[in-house]
Amino acid sequence: MKTNLFHTISIILVMSTLVFITGVTWAEDAAWDKTFAKSEKVVHEKVAYPNRYGITIAADMYLPKDIDTSKKYAAIVVGTPYGGVKEQGAGIYAQTLVERGFITIAFDESFNGESSGEPRHVSSPEIFVEDFSAGVDFLGTRPFVDKNKIGVIGICGSGAFSLTAAQVDHRIKAVTTVSMYDMSRVIRNGWKDGMTDEQRNKTLDQLGEQRWKDFENGSPFLPPGFPEEAAASIPEGLDPISSEFFEYYGMARGHHPRSHGPFTLTSNMAFMNFPLLSYIQSISPRPILFIMGENAHSRYFTEDAYEMAAEPKELVIVPGARHIDLYDRVDMIPFDKITSFFQESLK
Repeated sequence: MKTNLFHTISIILVMSTLVFITGVTWAEDAAWDKTFAKSEKVVHEKVAYPNRYGITIAADMYLPKDIDTSKKYAAIVVGTPYGGVKEQGAGIYAQTLVERGFITIAFDESFNGESSGEPRHVSSPEIFVEDFSAGVDFLGTRPFVDKNKIGVIGICGSGAFSLTAAQVDHRIKAVTTVSMYDMSRVIRNGWKDGMTDEQRNKTLDQLGEQRWKDFENGSPFLPPGFPEEAAASIPEGLDPISSEFFEYYGMARGHHPRSHGPFTLTSNMAFMNFPLLSYIQSISPRPILFIMGENAHSRYFTEDAYEMAAEPKELVIVPGARHIDLYDRVDMIPFDKITSFFQESLK
């Protein structure tokens, strides 16, 4: 079995049908449903709040067990890898940074995971960017959060979404990206910008035809995704990038039942028409910390975004790390650097 770029993208993705009550905490320390162990130093709460489109965003809020609610804490919004869910790598970042003195949330993007939105599994660049600002709305109205000290972390695809949100949302005071993917760039231009105009036009023709099929069928087409149960091995015939993602999402390492299905195929049309990082220089003078693995297949996205961004900015290259290693390898993720970056930026 061979795969192409668009299948690689599609198999990174999410599905769920749960919708929760808007703007309330569901349950303190609800049943633990994460791919990582719970810290004894934190309290975990499932929360929900609306974005400006009226979609209910589901998030995990992490608080210090010894929180003093009379004080105001700096806070961080953490976005998932493209198609991941909050119970995976984003939750690891959120929980660890609470142990280091912050208030955090990790959220599911609209239409995915436990967040609402129909049809399911849509991928929308504009709405996914909005979801970061909705997290700032929520955190900034918590009585124990200093609304002037809110930062964001974007992992993989949400790295570009977090930067795009910061371009227009000045409430975001600092940004960290990890293993960033620029989804608008890779979908429009192909891997390492190798797509020709002829190939792009052919793809757009196919997507236009797919829209007619979706309309007649009454629902959008979803390509096949990850197995419902964690696989014991990587399927034969996958290209190296697809194999790496399958290692995380398709096997016990990062498998989660709400992170196994694809985005709708016609979602790609919006990304071809929505460049994400056109105004990255306007984030300055707010600081950006770019983190990538030395051996990450995706490192050119981070390197190019770093060059485009204005000061203050910093690039951290993690020795020996691949793209997915910075999702969950706590021995490789530079948490000391991330902590000091936000302590300085949000002081």
